This record gives sequence, structure tokens and C-alpha cells, in this order.
Amino acid sequence: MQKNFLTTKLQPFGASVFAEMTKMAVENNAINLSQGFPDFDGPEFIKEAACEAIRAGHNQYANTFGVPALRKAIAAKYKKFYDLDYNPDTEMSILAGATEAIFTTIISIINTGDEVIILEPYYDSYPVAVTMAGGVCRYITLEFPEFKVDFEKMESLINKKTRMIIINTPHNPSGKVFTRGELETLAKIAIKHDLIIMSDEVYEHITFDGVKHIPTATIEGMRDRTITISSTGKTFSMTGWKIGTVCAPAPICSAVRTAHQYVIFAVATPFQHAMIKGFEAPDSFYRELIEFYTKKRDMMAKTLTERGFDIVMPKGSYFIMADFTKFGYKNDVEFCKYLTSQIKVAAIPPTSFYNNKQYGEKLVRFAFCKKEETLAAAAERLAALKVK
Repeated sequence: MQKNFLTTKLQPFGASVFAEMTKMAVENNAINLSQGFPDFDGPEFIKEAACEAIRAGHNQYANTFGVPALRKAIAAKYKKFYDLDYNPDTEMSILAGATEAIFTTIISIINTGDEVIILEPYYDSYPVAVTMAGGVCRYITLEFPEFKVDFEKMESLINKKTRMIIINTPHNPSGKVFTRGELETLAKIAIKHDLIIMSDEVYEHITFDGVKHIPTATIEGMRDRTITISSTGKTFSMTGWKIGTVCAPAPICSAVRTAHQYVIFAVATPFQHAMIKGFEAPDSFYRELIEFYTKKRDMMAKTLTERGFDIVMPKGSYFIMADFTKFGYKNDVEFCKYLTSQIKVAAIPPTSFYNNKQYGEKLVRFAFCKKEETLAAAAERLAALKVK
């Protein structure tokens, strides 16, 4: 009998770096600044709403495409924040987190041989989903520290097989937030070549220094060719609830729904009902969210700078990318193993987010979505860093 049952499509990818680093953090009793999940709970009013939903009997399969009242609440959010009109009945679906939303979107519209342009560093589910769909990945590197988009190179990669461009704004792991000018340039390319844009916007409400998130779908000509992915997990610090959203023109949304019903079928019913309350939060919630994470970002940035890292101050998301060259380690994997096993602080080796590995070999990603006491404890441990 064969020993390796993993499909040849998945063999190039292996285990997720997030699972590997979390496992290593647990084994070494390290402070986990690798995976992007908070070590604190989300709002009490949302947790209580989940309890109420369970007690009220919302415990069977939900509507396959999402609880209608939640879809209406999300549509109201897009109208309020971005003046985007989505029909909650035909242009929106609730999925099991943004990761399922990404996977289901890609497998529903990418055919064998279709090419997809991905900006690297990337969320590692993008190339896996494209490959599983039979598509071909083409990459453009956003180079540290500016993380600028080379639009000329992007356009040079486009041919008759190109179907989609994937962007992520605010960007994980760089913290880049796409400007209006960048999105307008992207729009010109997409319209000229009749391409679909999948815009991963899960960190839409976590931006800093007065920078505002601009949804790709708000750019002129992009409403009908943009698939917007978002998630309640990042905004409301409930990552384990796995409630993601897809907003797209009805024909695309219909395709996504077809795939979704055979992948997950339905998302957890009581959590969907609870999230309706989340979207009823006052504007002050979002202002306080930015203040909350700004303090953590500044705390983490100060620690890393004082310890000798060269950093890029993020304008969005809850990650910081840092250059560790001065410490003398061969590559990011070696450095992160040292950090986790000896310093007892776990971080992510970002070559997992690159096809062109050389661009990430001297970088490390830290998550600051942690309690202040956790970040303070990590700062104390990082003081023990030594040049190799």
C-alpha cells in the first residue's frame, strides 16, 4: 500500500506554518506572537447574545447562505461605512470564516489552466486554493520595506489565460493599506483586461495614524468585478466562531453559493444570530478598536526597535514585519526556531508567504493582538536576544 496519500496538488504545500509554530510554541512554553488570534475575548454583549441564541433554540442548520437577518445587518454596514449597496438576498453569503470564503470563491470560478495573479507576501491559503482549483499562480513581490506594487510587472504577467488578481488590504503580513491611487491603477488594469479582483479585507476596521481603508469595490468601475472577502473574527475578536462574508455581483455570488453548499453547507447558527448584535455596535466601538490596537502596535514596535530589529510600522492589520539581519541567523526558519526554543517567544517565518523565498528569508512577523501584559512579558524575554 502507498505511504503518501496526500494528493499531488497539496504535496508542495505541506502543513500550515500557523499550526507548526503554534505547536512549537506550546511545546516550548513560549509566548505565542505567531498566529493572528487574540489572547483575550471579544465583547461581552456578543458573547451574551450567543448564549441567548442557544437558549432560544437557534441550534439547527441555518440558511445555507447565512441567516437572513445577519446578511441584512452586514449589507447595512457596507452602506453606512462605504456607501456600497449590496442586495443581501442575492449578493452576499455567510461562510465558515474568511478562509472558507477564499477557498470557495476560488474553486467556484477558477477553471483548470486559469491564471491568478497573487501579491506576495500573501495569506498562505491563496495559492493552495488556486492550485486545488486547477489554476496557475503568478506572483508579484511587494519588497520590504516599502512594499510597493509594481503595476507594470503586474500588467506584463497578464495574458488570455489570466482570470483573477488577488489583493489583501489592509495587508497581512506587511501592514500596508492600499491607497486610492493604487486601487485606481489596479482598476484600470482589471477593466482593460476584463479581470475579476478578489479583495481580502478582513482587517478593514484595524487601521492606524488616520489611514482609512478603501474597499476595492468603491473604485469607479469595480463594483461589478470585485469579490469582497471579510470576517467578523478580526473585528470582534471572535476568531474561533469562523464567520466570514462574501459580497459580490449576483452571478458571482451564485457561483460561490453553489460551491459553498457542498463544502460546508451551513455556518454555526447561534454564532450568526449573535453577530447580528455585533453589527449593531455604535460608531464608538470602531473608534475604540483603533485606539485599542494602536496602543498595542506602538508597544510592540518600541520593543522590536529597542531590541535591534529594523521594522516597518504597519498602517493596518495587527502584525509587524521586522528585519533580523543584524542577529546573524541564516534564514527566517532558523531564527524563529531559536526565538521559540531559546527566547521563548514564537513568531512566524514569513518565507511561507512567498513563492520567491529569498524576499522573506531575513524577515520575521510578530502578531500584537495580545494583552498588554503578554506583550510586556514578550518584551522582557526578547531582551535576551543575542547576535549569533
